[in-house]
Amino acid sequence: MTDFKTLQLLDKFRIIFIKLGIDYDMMRKILHVKLTMDERKVPTIFNQNKKKEDQKYGYIKSLWIYVLFGLILIPLMSFGQNFLFQMSISYAMIIFLIMTSLISDFSSVLLDVRDRSILSTKPISTKTINAAKFMHIFIYLTYLTVALTAIPLVVSLIKQGLVFFILTVFEIFLINLFIVALTAILYMMILRFFDGEKLKDMINYVQIGLSLMLMIGYQVLIRSFEFVNLDMTIVFHWWSIFLIPMWFAAPYELLLNGNQSLMTIVFCLLAIIIPIISIWLYIKLVPTFERNLQKLLNTSKSKKERKNRLKTFLLNIICGTNEERAFYRFASLMMKQEREFKLKVYPSLGFSFVIPFIFMFTFSRSEEVDYSVSMSYLNIYFSMIIIPSAVLMLSYSAKYKAAWIYKVFPLKDYTDLKKGSLKAFLIKLYIPLYIVLSLIFCFIYGPRIIPDLLIVLVTSCLYTVICYITIGGNIPFTKPFNDIGDAQSWKSLILLPPLGALAGLHYFLAAQVSYGVLIYLFVLVITNFFIWKLVFKRT
Repeated sequence: MTDFKTLQLLDKFRIIFIKLGIDYDMMRKILHVKLTMDERKVPTIFNQNKKKEDQKYGYIKSLWIYVLFGLILIPLMSFGQNFLFQMSISYAMIIFLIMTSLISDFSSVLLDVRDRSILSTKPISTKTINAAKFMHIFIYLTYLTVALTAIPLVVSLIKQGLVFFILTVFEIFLINLFIVALTAILYMMILRFFDGEKLKDMINYVQIGLSLMLMIGYQVLIRSFEFVNLDMTIVFHWWSIFLIPMWFAAPYELLLNGNQSLMTIVFCLLAIIIPIISIWLYIKLVPTFERNLQKLLNTSKSKKERKNRLKTFLLNIICGTNEERAFYRFASLMMKQEREFKLKVYPSLGFSFVIPFIFMFTFSRSEEVDYSVSMSYLNIYFSMIIIPSAVLMLSYSAKYKAAWIYKVFPLKDYTDLKKGSLKAFLIKLYIPLYIVLSLIFCFIYGPRIIPDLLIVLVTSCLYTVICYITIGGNIPFTKPFNDIGDAQSWKSLILLPPLGALAGLHYFLAAQVSYGVLIYLFVLVITNFFIWKLVFKRT
């Protein structure tokens, strides 16, 4: 077995592990086995359809995308002296990328119980096993961090000086410690109260929630600053204390700009103290964490579905045939229970809920808006950006091998399966989102926009079929997730211009044509009816 350069570098810090009471030789052997096994795995974010012989060092080969992301950091880290603003944005990006990678690729490592049956029977201390698990994650996060920040750090060393460079390296190290400890502590809290399948679902929801929070967090961060004479000026609010990137940006303001305000000092203390406390807590709570991990082995699940007459009646209206109703229920269960589907689609669903408000409030900051006459409610069209990716994801499943059952069914074609699956997505995922948005928009703009909201609803059904024709023609849940490559993802972007055209047509008719909204609504309903009939015509 060939040795890893990472482990050879780790050997130089051997004495530190020994002083901490860790059996370094045993930890090194465990790490060697884990790293060897990792060569056969491609990370989730870049999981594409590759031949097995091309998957060696898959994670290392995939880091080029982080190098590209890192180029965005160069102007923020290397030019200008407004460190609180520049480094807050920089660290927001760094934390976002590192934490999403940790969520998508390393939660399985933190929650891995498969090796317990082997290691727990050997004379290996728990501290050594936990150290190996922590270092396993930390090694890959170091790869990721170096790929992301190496070029910006070199440029900042030349432009900003040695003090800036050393401070940034130190803070990035603290951020990595903080992220690993925070994620582990969060999982500990869930493990404390839940077990079995319920626990796994909760972990999935935490991953979704973190992804959504990281998606929209930078919007809150940017709103902490205001332009004053073309310079960014910090505006502290009571909630600024919860903006983690500002903690790590404050030391630059203190050391390089001499800003000794109370909030700057408080942020500096938080940037140092909180990561240290979080790691200390993680170490102290590891025994409890390991005990609670046994709950993952409890996979018992008992749920009883109660029949609901109203649901049955509505389903009979929505779906015309027994086959379509059966596949509607099947697709609904798959979207509800398929964890990987939820992890890929639900964060985007949440972002689709938030983005109309982001655009609405962004454009309303510069001037007073009279919501009684404004047409900015058409920002609700941004909620449809979820539709292309969700329609694409309907073709994929982690249990795709079970698709052989379709061959058993006495079906002449798969029209009912495809149609029922699309309707399940609309009814179960998109329309609840749309209803909540509509209620909020009606409260803001008044009941005058109800006809426009009905147009948006009918347009979403039409747009779903357009997306299906373009990217979703496969039989639902029959392809593995690792078949989703760049070519498939780019198809989702191609579908944004048609959405813009539909929104633009709505705006033109509402603003320029008398009774244009009512006429457009009538035409859309008729068009929608015939398009669904034509596309899903049985062969």
